[in-house]
Amino acid sequence: MMDNPLTLDPLFQLGPVPITAPVLVTWGLIVLIGGGAYFATRHLTLRPGKIQTLLELFVTTIDGQLRDTLNRDPAPYRALIGTVFLFVLLANWCSLIPGIEPPTAHIETDAALALVVFAATLGYGVATRGLRGYLATFAEPSWVMIPLNIIEQITRTFSLIVRLFGNIMSGVFVVGIVLSLAGLFVPIPLMALELLTGAVQAYIFAVLATVFIGAAVGERPKRNLSSQEVSKP
Repeated sequence: MMDNPLTLDPLFQLGPVPITAPVLVTWGLIVLIGGGAYFATRHLTLRPGKIQTLLELFVTTIDGQLRDTLNRDPAPYRALIGTVFLFVLLANWCSLIPGIEPPTAHIETDAALALVVFAATLGYGVATRGLRGYLATFAEPSWVMIPLNIIEQITRTFSLIVRLFGNIMSGVFVVGIVLSLAGLFVPIPLMALELLTGAVQAYIFAVLATVFIGAAVGERPKRNLSSQEVSKP
């Protein structure tokens, strides 16, 4: 059964920094995702094989979601949202590996992910609108709303942490309790449910990150067509 996710004993020290099990698993996932992306894109061809086909399907799906949500070219946001989705998905599914606790069942990991989204929201907002233009959005629709808009930025980041932490931690506890009481094979349906729950939570986290970024960059203004462009066949 999982230990208390709020109290972690370090496995070893890296200088003054204590290294815990979730940190090691996180490093492993980073290596897995980075190495997998490197090897999957080394030999791209016009006639894709199975791996390239799956990769193209994943990228196309991410692009479609970004385009529908942001109404913008998905290229600047593809790497961030795709990586966040993959990391959260694989981190959630770590609960199915005996002896490994999912990093997302620990609030430190979820806080780090939420801070990445928060920083990306600020970065994309400033890059798209300019610093003055982005700061001006906090005064919409009136300057009276400035405190509330600032609080909203903080609370929605906190909601990302609580949502992911609560769902994943509770699922791991339930599977652990049933496993300890019922034996090895009875919890298999619950483990299948964990697969679905992990995928859904990864999708929700990525979609919410996209929505937050979309709110920061704003809707892309529609280009006005000239009379000559309208008359063209």
